Amino acid sequence: MNILKSIFLGIIQGATEFLPVSSSGHLAIFKKLFGVNLDSGIYFDVLLHFGTLIALIIVFHDDIWHMIQEFFQMIGIVLVNLLVFIRRKRKDTRYTYFKVVNSNYKKLVLMVIVSTIPTGIIGIAGNELMDRAGDVLWLVGLCLMGTGVLLFIADRYSENTMKIKQAKYSDAFFIGIAQGVATLPGLSRSGTTISAGMKLGFNKNLAIKYSFLMSVPAVLGAVIVKIKNLKGEAFGSHNLPGYVLGAVAAGVTGYFALRFLLKLVKTKNYKGFTIYCLAMGVFAIILNFIK
Repeated sequence: MNILKSIFLGIIQGATEFLPVSSSGHLAIFKKLFGVNLDSGIYFDVLLHFGTLIALIIVFHDDIWHMIQEFFQMIGIVLVNLLVFIRRKRKDTRYTYFKVVNSNYKKLVLMVIVSTIPTGIIGIAGNELMDRAGDVLWLVGLCLMGTGVLLFIADRYSENTMKIKQAKYSDAFFIGIAQGVATLPGLSRSGTTISAGMKLGFNKNLAIKYSFLMSVPAVLGAVIVKIKNLKGEAFGSHNLPGYVLGAVAAGVTGYFALRFLLKLVKTKNYKGFTIYCLAMGVFAIILNFIK
């Protein structure tokens, strides 16, 4: 793979991974429009996702660090409660149980875990189907238009006030399903999950933050699965410089795209993204029948 193609794919991956416009949908359109093979191979795909994952971690490093700390605190509380259980079984009632979820970050951790379960099940069960769907451009177009409709709906709920304290674990499960379905090419993962959160009552900031924080284990899991499929592909490949530059391009572009989105939605709505996704969806459907 030449360096220019690597950087191009990295920029596309980074920009569209976080903006609610679907990276997989754009890659499918570029593939059809220019008649080129944009398949990068598992090795490069892993590096691209790793690049965008690093960008995500940098932007949300404070929240992620707090969640990691709270996660291990929860494990400690569970272990202490287990000892309390043993003591109470021995009729020693001096000991009482400690509340496991006693902070907003602990609840956020548990909600992300709940969301990851349906995402993982759908991702594993529908992996081959999702890959094949990328070759059906009219379906990609419909999914892009679906993303536009979801963003339009999300704007109707921009005045929601629900915070993490009021959120339910069933909400987390439903958003996890939405994230799993969003692996369909053309459906934006961020657009779908943010829309789902706002439809359930999340305020805009919570919906956006939750969408990206819940993507960390999903993306990390996808990277791990793909690493297992490398089948000995050599990291000393002559393509390594291009691969690394592509990953760097994905990370840098992803960082600025994510910063742009977070700043934009605080003062603006999704109207521009809605129009763009609808237009790209129509374009993809037309392209399917003329090329």
